[in-house]
Amino acid sequence: MALALLDSDASNWPASCAPLPPSGVKETGVPFLFLAQLVCKTLFNAGPQRISDLSARLKLPARIVEELVDFLRRERLCEVTSASTALQRVFTLSDLGHQRGEEYLRHNQYTGPAPVTLEAYQEQVRKQAIAEVRVTRADMERAFAGIVVSANILDQFGAAMNSGRAVFLYGPAGAGKSFIAERLVGLLNDEVYIPHSILVHDQIVRMFDPDVHVATADRKPASPVSLGIANADARWVKCRRPVIITGGELTLDMLDLQFEHSARFYAAPPQLKANNGLLIIDDLGRQKVRPDELMNRWIVPLDRRLDYHALHTGEKFMVPFDVTVVFCTNISPRELADEAFLRRLGYKIHLGPLDEAQYREVCEQVCRLLDISHEGADIDHLISKFRSEKKPLLACTPADLLRQVRDQARYRGVEARLTGDLLAWAWNNYFVSHGAEQQPSL
Repeated sequence: MALALLDSDASNWPASCAPLPPSGVKETGVPFLFLAQLVCKTLFNAGPQRISDLSARLKLPARIVEELVDFLRRERLCEVTSASTALQRVFTLSDLGHQRGEEYLRHNQYTGPAPVTLEAYQEQVRKQAIAEVRVTRADMERAFAGIVVSANILDQFGAAMNSGRAVFLYGPAGAGKSFIAERLVGLLNDEVYIPHSILVHDQIVRMFDPDVHVATADRKPASPVSLGIANADARWVKCRRPVIITGGELTLDMLDLQFEHSARFYAAPPQLKANNGLLIIDDLGRQKVRPDELMNRWIVPLDRRLDYHALHTGEKFMVPFDVTVVFCTNISPRELADEAFLRRLGYKIHLGPLDEAQYREVCEQVCRLLDISHEGADIDHLISKFRSEKKPLLACTPADLLRQVRDQARYRGVEARLTGDLLAWAWNNYFVSHGAEQQPSL
């Protein structure tokens, strides 16, 4: 699984969508005892802490943490070890507190930031829906600047991104499907709020993943003061819209909640981490699971914009499915899915071979990038070779072939040129010609 990074403009974000900080325990939406246990577990693992330390760890205002610590003191679970001033008081667990801490950790070992409720998460996802993103032709031209792609293809993608619906991108291997899909990242230039975790039926589901979610550059670590007067709830991380790319490694099990048996809490699956963003499923058809089984898993989410998950306790819950899914495959849509599924795909876009003018432009770009000398006739000669061999002008072949020209030139200690035996060697090596002892001429 990979992450594609986005350019971000914080000024595009509507402040009204920021989740408000809680003014008290009740406003967190999380049961008081759950938060008290979280404080107890944190003291057990982290050792003695000041209120400000706990506030920074739990991402809760100091006044809420102080209320929770006072409760633990009344229950004789923690005590003050030192206090030169009220602000410098250091709290540690008592013997009874250590016993309770062990009990709480056996239930689950989560000791991170306080969770948000499932209801709060559902509401926030709807506020920052991907369907609200607007893409113009100018946006498409900016995102694909310098990329050789037909205007018709760009227009199809532009409309698809405005729809918020799934995209089925298909065509022969090497046509540039994965490359084009990843360039869509440049169209998402605003930000969303991702919770560190959510609480579902007394179970923790960890949501924020630093390998997937990119916190905005202007985000600074929360200080005890800012936690008390923050404009947004610190349990949420302001991020660029998520983009997740997954390929042949994808299985049906990966689309379910991942229960960590030793830690006793859950990690969110990729489509949940991608909420309010883009999910690219590359090389569809190469997964271990049959394509029709994988596609059937998406029928309800794509149709109803809802997804359902089950806890190991058997309880189920619903989350919004606010994801633009891009399926990339070498296989024709009708070979992968039935009519019922195809109707749920908003856009089916075919990406085929380039025409000669486009192919010539790509060759020119690659030659400049690799510092390969050439004449216009050299590229014409290469194109004629493709035509005579009845090979399609795929977007991948200029870079693949010309890198081998450069590599062989370096090995021989000669100038890299797009003529003569260097190109013949690259052609023979790339297309695995029969009779390796014979070097075909170009």
